Amino acid sequence: MSLGPIMLDLDSTEMSQEERELLQNPLIGGVILFTRNFSSVEQITQLVKEIHQIREPRLLVAVDHEGGRVQRFRDGFSSLPAVGHFGEIYNSNPKRAHMLAETAGWMMAAELRAVGIDFSFAPVLDTDYGVSTVIGDRAFHQDGHVIVELAHAYTIGMHDAGMAATGKHFPGHGAVAADSHVDIPVDDREYNDIFAHDILPFKRMIHHGMAAIMPAHVIYPKVDALPAGFSEVWLKDILRKRLGFQGVIFSDDLDMKGASFIGERYVDRAEKALSAGCDMVLVCNNREGALDVVKNLSGHNDPVSHLRLARMHGKHDTTMSELHRTEKWKKSSDILKRYQDDPTLDLEF
Repeated sequence: MSLGPIMLDLDSTEMSQEERELLQNPLIGGVILFTRNFSSVEQITQLVKEIHQIREPRLLVAVDHEGGRVQRFRDGFSSLPAVGHFGEIYNSNPKRAHMLAETAGWMMAAELRAVGIDFSFAPVLDTDYGVSTVIGDRAFHQDGHVIVELAHAYTIGMHDAGMAATGKHFPGHGAVAADSHVDIPVDDREYNDIFAHDILPFKRMIHHGMAAIMPAHVIYPKVDALPAGFSEVWLKDILRKRLGFQGVIFSDDLDMKGASFIGERYVDRAEKALSAGCDMVLVCNNREGALDVVKNLSGHNDPVSHLRLARMHGKHDTTMSELHRTEKWKKSSDILKRYQDDPTLDLEF
């Protein structure tokens, strides 16, 4: 059995029998976890282990764990700064910013790998124009070249910990004020403007070997009438052909308001995203919608997608107790704690 094109969520800290049976469906390829699925390091480790034991190849387990306000697990995990703080430091001390970004990327990935999670949907590659509250300090910087430098350092840390990186939200969510969770954002800029600024970090990070990309639920009407995550123009023509991206394309959550442009039926949203070029679609926080996709989706058995998705499995298996005994974790933990106590400190390994 290969990995299917659907990633869905769980209701609580333990799997129900219904969820165990659902995850055995060949259309399922992964599970995304949220704060409601977490109560302790021991509990989340056991939950992930049970998910991985359901089938072979094992289902992918993912989470949004960027740092700052988007960090799903807290108790027993290191507190991670929002990456926008590294951009602020870069303005006066690029070397320190690089070091902190790599340290945070490693710490995030190492601790998630220690509980068995395959990957986090990170880093954010959006440009911070100062207008998007949903992006805000989740973005590294307002300058695309700086974003690339810091994102590259961050992903070096992730890779060292055994985790593949996912850049989001292609081709850029930072220039619109509307939040695609609750609205259908429209970015009226010309393609050349978007390409010169917002796409630059994605283009450069693709050359640095980024494994996956998540498109935005944003409409760019000067390029295509459809939101990027449902657009063959954006995904096949621009991302695949023009930029040469060969990794995984994950849809953003199909339950978001930005996806409702395609229609009310979740299977229609999934069909459109997959036919546009996504390898896997996320259906979160709406079990009825997820079941609609599982029961009615057909015709998406792509061997190339299977190979891409298999590369997202985490490496370097360890445990949290083993990790805490390493010198790298001790040094990294000290650096991040001292930074958050006093961001002006001149920190070095």
